[in-house]
Amino acid sequence: MIYSALDNVDVVVLAGGLGTRLGVVLPELPKILAPIAGRPFLDHLLEWLIDQGARRVILALGAKAGAVLNHLETHSFPSLEILSVVEPLPLGTAGAIGFALPCLGSEPVLVMNGDTLVEADLTEFVRSHHRNRAAASVLCARVSDPQRYGSVEIDSEGRIARFQEKNSPVALSWVNAGVYLFDRSVLAAIAKLERGSLERDVLEAMPPGSIHAFTSRGRFLDIGTPESFATAAAFLEERSMRRERLTA
Repeated sequence: MIYSALDNVDVVVLAGGLGTRLGVVLPELPKILAPIAGRPFLDHLLEWLIDQGARRVILALGAKAGAVLNHLETHSFPSLEILSVVEPLPLGTAGAIGFALPCLGSEPVLVMNGDTLVEADLTEFVRSHHRNRAAASVLCARVSDPQRYGSVEIDSEGRIARFQEKNSPVALSWVNAGVYLFDRSVLAAIAKLERGSLERDVLEAMPPGSIHAFTSRGRFLDIGTPESFATAAAFLEERSMRRERLTA
């Protein structure tokens, strides 16, 4: 078996949001169960994590959590240990991590948004985090239109100099792909927040140059809006075909 740096890394998937922007498309389902290419997005996401070598996943759930729990009762992912934690009220992305902390035992912990997928090597992401002795690392993707996300300015040392505001008129740029590695010092700071935004209240509050940027030129998928959701099927179908060719 090929060693993966994710063998002993807990993976937290943030999937507790209200999904208001997709409400027109998915009035009943939580965003992570959005049907794409014949399967819920959650299945695609877990399959991607299995391919990357992940062994333990914690789903941080909130709104419409029951539908996710019901899905997991009837669908198995044998190589993964999957735990679910359900926040009692909306805590924000930082609060959701803090609420899940009792389930987390590794260092670092990998945290990712439950509505994105980026073609990147997570084993190399973990190794780069260790090589740079970083307390926090952010996986950054290259996109042609960063206005929806806000761009990330990376200095010559491979550290994040600053986060640009959304809707900034910047062309091709690096953006925060919603995948992170946090050591215990950062998790301890997150634990002090009862609720809040991981981006605004944690990452943007850290000193410039203190966050390691790991860059990937692989494709980036975000299903968070009706427009991006409409492109998801083609993205995942192409990925599935490439995966089948590799395993044939």
